[in-house]
Amino acid sequence: MIAAVGIVSSSAPQCPDRCQALAAGTASHFAPPAPPSPTAPARLIVTPGAGSEDVKPDARVLVAAVDGTLESVTMVNDADKEIPGVLTPDGKAWKPTVQLGYGRTYTMTIAGRGPGGMPTRQTSSFSTIDPSDQAAVYLNTVGYASIEDGGTYGVGMVIVAHFDETVDKAAAERHLRVRTDPPVPGSWYWVDDQTAHWRPQKYYAPGTKVSVVADIYGDKLGDDLYGAEDETVSFVIGDAHVSIADDTTKQVSVFDNGKLVRTMPTSMGMGGTETIGGNTLSFWTPPGVYTVIDKANPVIMDSSTFGLPVNSRLGYRETIPWATKISSDGIYLHQLNSTVWAQGNTDTSHGCLNLNSDNAQWFYSFSRPGDVVEVRNTGGPPLRLNQNGDWTLPWEEWLKGSALRQ
Repeated sequence: MIAAVGIVSSSAPQCPDRCQALAAGTASHFAPPAPPSPTAPARLIVTPGAGSEDVKPDARVLVAAVDGTLESVTMVNDADKEIPGVLTPDGKAWKPTVQLGYGRTYTMTIAGRGPGGMPTRQTSSFSTIDPSDQAAVYLNTVGYASIEDGGTYGVGMVIVAHFDETVDKAAAERHLRVRTDPPVPGSWYWVDDQTAHWRPQKYYAPGTKVSVVADIYGDKLGDDLYGAEDETVSFVIGDAHVSIADDTTKQVSVFDNGKLVRTMPTSMGMGGTETIGGNTLSFWTPPGVYTVIDKANPVIMDSSTFGLPVNSRLGYRETIPWATKISSDGIYLHQLNSTVWAQGNTDTSHGCLNLNSDNAQWFYSFSRPGDVVEVRNTGGPPLRLNQNGDWTLPWEEWLKGSALRQ
């Protein structure tokens, strides 16, 4: 006879003594933390620290609760003016929402609670730098007109950062930034102790977006000289307008995005020099790469502005329509119907590029600041940097003009 074997089933877990001991240890390990002390104060970090001096007015100002929370922060300057600020929703941090000033003392009155609810009160003061002088910066075109925010400029656009005080060029350049989309290589070139020009290595591509930031506020730009205010501007590059004025053919060929759209007969500088009052005046149109500076209709052209008396043999004072300026010393593409007979065959001007009425008006309407005009095969000395010859400098020479590369 075979004895029956009974099978006993149970839903209760079977755990030996060792398992029960481990379970007891685990339960002890996950015991809830002790409640916070009702007398523990809030632990705060205040930046800048209490009593700090010569703080940059754009430096970080922050009150942070490491333990506990903030209830309020009131900040006033030494004129008892309240500085607005923002407290985070979790009560963990506060910061001012406006720019601080130079030469001020700021006091923060801070109210908070410790992790167990204990009220906390404290005050903290600091003072900012009080410079003897401040420098403003202006972001301009080469014609010293302000760059229009959101404006459209030509593929040869040069950015000018002009300071109203003599600055430490390297210190100032560290706070001048140009960003382009798409990115292009570019650099600053200091033309004097107050003025830097920026251009890319090659002409911009149409549609390039350009952003310029002069982040100078609160920063040292010289011996006890600090930046007065930040400046920013953004613009876009328009269609590629490149004109080639060739004195061999005496024609101006105008290209729009690489396509020839107009050919204009011209009469350029007659050449030669004349010395008046010890100054030697040149009547060449300097060869080189210019950009459009500005334009006006009409312009009063007066030879005395560059040292040639109006009543002298070659002097003049005339009202000229449809004038597009390309050099800082007064070279224009402009209408002059009295030289139509010479346009396309003979150079007769003092340096400007004479055009007939239709061509001058068309070019005036077509052009925008930053458009390129390349003058080729004329005599005389080449275009100088101070005449609007930024693009005439080879790239290797341009790079040497950066204060950060010297």
